[in-house]
Amino acid sequence: MKKIAILTSGGDSPGMNPVIRSVTRTAVNKGMEVWGIQNGYQGLLDNDFIQLDVLKVSGKGREPGTFLQTSRCLEFIKEEGQNKAMKILEAHGIEGLVVVGGDGSLTGALALQKKGLQVVGIPGTIDNDLYGTEMSVGVDTCLNTIMHLVDMIRATAASHRRCFIVEVMGRASGYLALMTAISTGAQVAVIPEFKLNMDNITRVLERRFARKHNNSVIIIAEGVCSGAEFLNRINDFPKGTIQQDTRLTVLGHVQRGGVPTHFDRLLGARMGEMAVLALESKETGTMVAQVGNKMQLIPIESVIGKKRALSGESIRTARNLGIEIGDAVEM
Repeated sequence: MKKIAILTSGGDSPGMNPVIRSVTRTAVNKGMEVWGIQNGYQGLLDNDFIQLDVLKVSGKGREPGTFLQTSRCLEFIKEEGQNKAMKILEAHGIEGLVVVGGDGSLTGALALQKKGLQVVGIPGTIDNDLYGTEMSVGVDTCLNTIMHLVDMIRATAASHRRCFIVEVMGRASGYLALMTAISTGAQVAVIPEFKLNMDNITRVLERRFARKHNNSVIIIAEGVCSGAEFLNRINDFPKGTIQQDTRLTVLGHVQRGGVPTHFDRLLGARMGEMAVLALESKETGTMVAQVGNKMQLIPIESVIGKKRALSGESIRTARNLGIEIGDAVEM
């Protein structure tokens, strides 16, 4: 293995830069040539390559986002696009490829592996919904960003005796909403894994107001419905049912932009190193995963199309802390 490439694909996540740095430094120390593919699979099809070395990645581990940039590429989904990508990689003499991203990105990696390329994936998605790994790159930084912002919102909520609805990311997973509800002391977590119970939610808010608490926070995952739609449902209750003024804050893409935490820098370093070692050992079609705080390689085929479930311990903790998360039976 003398020449490898790396690309970041799909939604960006803080911690991708530490991965790129780790892959580059490890590969260079192993005597390999490293190329970065800019703008994900679209950049691959556009033949947009830059050579990486120790100087190029110096200091990048401290930066949010991905300096290689990322995108979603519809052309690559088709076999014609994949065949074009293989020809470009062959022309560059690329022997192995590291792909950092979520389910869609790893699906693309698997397609290239089936066409004969040696490929290793690294989970990079803030939703932490990839099957097979306890943690994906960028999740911890995102959680810390949400926690910090909700703590700030609390100041206004308490000053005005308001209830705030905070919309966070999570199209198919309530991980971010549930974890930050626990860490911020929110009263309600609205997540796609459980059935929404508006009567229970209003009872929680009424009881809290009656006990003289001066603020309340509801954290809602965007995959359930928009924050605006949820606010309308709250406002549809008879006047006086919820005695607090209710406001909405949508955190949006600011959740992706945090400076990588120690955890994400370390996770990115460990996963990047393992990916290079896997390529050196002729491993292919695998994803680096954290299992029991150790790095392991698992088949990408066992990951694609599966969803990482919320842990029973987290659900139990939320309920015992008095957080309303919906009906007890999962959907």
